[in-house]
Amino acid sequence: MKSLKELNKIKEEVKEKQEKIKENDIKITIAMGTCGIAAGAREVSEAILDELETRDLDNVTVAYTGCIGLCHHEPLVKVAAPDQPVVLYGNLNPEAGRKIIAQHIVNNRIVDKLAINKE
Repeated sequence: MKSLKELNKIKEEVKEKQEKIKENDIKITIAMGTCGIAAGAREVSEAILDELETRDLDNVTVAYTGCIGLCHHEPLVKVAAPDQPVVLYGNLNPEAGRKIIAQHIVNNRIVDKLAINKE
């Protein structure tokens, strides 16, 4: 068990991270449940993170979640950008992850061929 001092330090670190997330940031959520990982979500995540770093995009926040119940469409990635519909992309591979960054994040164009739902 961690001491109160250690817990407070963790609390402050989390608070700082949350404050860095700006209202206008683009949010990417990657499904990393067992089914997603088995289908290649880890490799898709690595490709997305690599592409974001290569392009030096600092207005994008990447988060992870567990299974969202659409196992037959794994790996799944949700993109929520300001003033755009939330898009759920599915059946992805690393190349598709890079394409989402290049087209949707950089050029504000939804990748219709990869989208399985738009809210």
